[in-house]
Amino acid sequence: MISAGQTATSTVTVTESNIAKTMKSGSLEVFATPAMCALMEEAAQAAVQPHLEEGEGTVGISLSISHDAPSPMGSTITAKATVTAVEGRKITFNIEASDGVGIIGKGTHERFVINNEKFMAKVGTRKASN
Repeated sequence: MISAGQTATSTVTVTESNIAKTMKSGSLEVFATPAMCALMEEAAQAAVQPHLEEGEGTVGISLSISHDAPSPMGSTITAKATVTAVEGRKITFNIEASDGVGIIGKGTHERFVINNEKFMAKVGTRKASN
């Protein structure tokens, strides 16, 4: 059962693969905002995955964040997600990321509990015809 207060963290090191210059979200060698978003979603998913039924998963439905400070190559970034509300199948999280010096980003995230098989069947109907 998913309930408010559940938390999880995810960690990554800033490397060539997740800097703004490589991810094309900027031209500098600093931790990229898209990489921070992905890390935050990873933490949120980890906070609830152990509490899901077999065959269930979650998908992100909204993300509202600020990226407040740069982090250089070699920094260790940790994202923390905390469940703040559960409304049926919708789960709301407070999320934040830090780099050992301080908070670099924060915001809210929502995920929706889905049946993996049904979801993927629906995805199959969205294939564009060529």
